[in-house]
Amino acid sequence: MPERTILHCDMNNCYASIELISNPQWRGKPLAVCGSAEERRGIVLAKSEEAKKFGIKTGETLWQAKLKCPDLITVEPHYEEYLKYSRLARSIYYQYTDRVEPFGLDECWLDCTGSISLLGSGEKIAEEIRERIKNELGITVSIGVSFNKIFAKLGSDLKKPDAVSFIGSTDFRRKLWKLSASELLGVGRSTAEKLRRYGINTIGDLAGADPRLMMQILGKNGIQIWNHANGRDESDVMPAGYRAPVKSIGHGITCIMDLVNDEEVKLVFLELCQDVSRRLRDNQLKASGVMISVRDSTMACRQYQCILKIPSQCSSEITRAASELFSRKYSWDAPVRALAISAINLMDEETPYQQDLFSNHEKHEKLERAERAMHSLRKRYGKKSVTYASLIQDIKIPGERTDIVVLPTMAGRY
Repeated sequence: MPERTILHCDMNNCYASIELISNPQWRGKPLAVCGSAEERRGIVLAKSEEAKKFGIKTGETLWQAKLKCPDLITVEPHYEEYLKYSRLARSIYYQYTDRVEPFGLDECWLDCTGSISLLGSGEKIAEEIRERIKNELGITVSIGVSFNKIFAKLGSDLKKPDAVSFIGSTDFRRKLWKLSASELLGVGRSTAEKLRRYGINTIGDLAGADPRLMMQILGKNGIQIWNHANGRDESDVMPAGYRAPVKSIGHGITCIMDLVNDEEVKLVFLELCQDVSRRLRDNQLKASGVMISVRDSTMACRQYQCILKIPSQCSSEITRAASELFSRKYSWDAPVRALAISAINLMDEETPYQQDLFSNHEKHEKLERAERAMHSLRKRYGKKSVTYASLIQDIKIPGERTDIVVLPTMAGRY
């Protein structure tokens, strides 16, 4: 079987670069795309190269960024514009292969194995794409070229901005094994910290580790990242139109004021669950479990999850489970700044389930019928046409909220 040729294209400083196209007067100045400071969503989402030089990082708060650079220009995100450029970039990628798999809005894998006999080597194709994106869209990309997806993505991070990096099957050890293990896809902050406790600091350390130790430390994920470090990744670049199976459906929000008691938390959960319930019904799915994420006023984040006694699409039942879980787990060491809720352990809505003797199945069926009627009314007359009376009051969330922007993704595959 011939060696594959995989490209990973990463649009450099995507949000900030697109904002500079619309606002050329900001070129050469430090700029950051942030959430609304007034509604306390002032987190840096993207930054320009000039802002990077001040040490500004994605994910830090706006006030932290302003301390580093008082003259920082800030702008709220314009997702529809970013989606437009994402689609334009993919339209270029599709001219080289039909196997284009998005990984978020600004990244894509391309399998060009079948294209090299017509278009030249992977590096030649990558250079052509890099030039076309710059000339036709006015933004730059970094592209990694390799024999698998993991190393192609790692390659796109080696040189930034506006560059092509090649990682071959004969030289990946020399080029990659000296890098920090955290550079490898699938090795997040928590995983990297666990590995450091065992003296595993680099990709080379990871590749040379005993797989039995990796299994002990991280379970199946440990074996997967050990294989990745050794260049073993057979995962396919999915063809055009592929949609990954939905594994969870969630919604979250940063509150405009801190929440200070269980009742305020419950109302926010109920508001969030309106959207979660709608998307469960639209996808013909039910949730068997609930996961909540809580960020407090110190910016510490905690996650908790539980199993539902009866698989459900009902916003009221999911809210009740989330609220009870929150009350049991959260100690109120600090007020709550942000909440998120996810429906997990999803199943088809027609899947039968084993009833027990202790759950109120009659009440569950009544709630299902009532919420089906609410869902039907909202689809016909708008999402504000019918709601719970308790949500009419001020519940400390932004007054103007856009629906979730669905970004190109491959959630659940890594």
